[in-house]
Amino acid sequence: MSRIAFIGLGHMGGPMAANLLKAGHTLKVFDLVPASVQAAVALGAEAAPNALHAVMEADIVISMLPASQHVDALYLGEGRLVHAIEPGALILECSTISPEVARKVHAAAKARGIAMLDAPVSGGTAGAAAGTLTFILGGEAAALERARPVLEAMGKNLFHAGAAGAGQVAKIANNMLLAVHMIGTAEALNLGVANGLDPKVLSDIMRVSSGGNWSLEKYNPWPGVMDSVPASRDYEGGFGVDLMLKDLGLAMEAALAAKASTPLGATARSLYALHSGQGKGGLDFSSIQQLLRKSG
Repeated sequence: MSRIAFIGLGHMGGPMAANLLKAGHTLKVFDLVPASVQAAVALGAEAAPNALHAVMEADIVISMLPASQHVDALYLGEGRLVHAIEPGALILECSTISPEVARKVHAAAKARGIAMLDAPVSGGTAGAAAGTLTFILGGEAAALERARPVLEAMGKNLFHAGAAGAGQVAKIANNMLLAVHMIGTAEALNLGVANGLDPKVLSDIMRVSSGGNWSLEKYNPWPGVMDSVPASRDYEGGFGVDLMLKDLGLAMEAALAAKASTPLGATARSLYALHSGQGKGGLDFSSIQQLLRKSG
């Protein structure tokens, strides 16, 4: 089993680390929140006083951080982690960040003889807990085969998107589409309910019709239509509005760099920015239904 350093034990990283421990891997962990570290220690992990100590003698380094600037600072900035990791080790950078930052870390790691995959995930907190995440991977195929046993302890779908940074491009494209169809679903439900329809009946109709999509099938945004989704618990938990706003910002940056046209993505970003600006940034992203109901 691998000796793994795991940095970042938040809503996603904590359950991912727990699944690695269940699979028998040795983990040395670090997070800025002591309670998150203690939760992992209670499951069998070893606590490190800082990120540099966590990566000492590690075969594999996994990081799950909030944003590009945190990854850049950890590996290349103040943290200088890329200089502390042993040559021959493997980095799995699981945060959703800009492709540009991912490629910078790839290049720095390669210069020191360290393999790397940018490995953002899809599946949310429920997938992290269940070990059913989808990993979207950028980097060399040989690194993926080396990482496969570790990744399969945390997820069930592994997709090699291409070279360094490709995992991030695929992830932000996916999340842009997620935002667009969530807004479209919420708008359609708002239209139907405003005209006297039952939201559950309308959802059932659209789910098996040409308007069917993941938001309708798995994550309905109208309260009470579907059990065990954030909409039915006051939009608590799940994937936050501010996180979706961050990912949409990354998508717009990538679109600008490539001169790609993304008008619906830009509209989605504006709506989520408006929603966040009204104090809803900590709610699940399906709470965009509230913004549309209010405006309706």
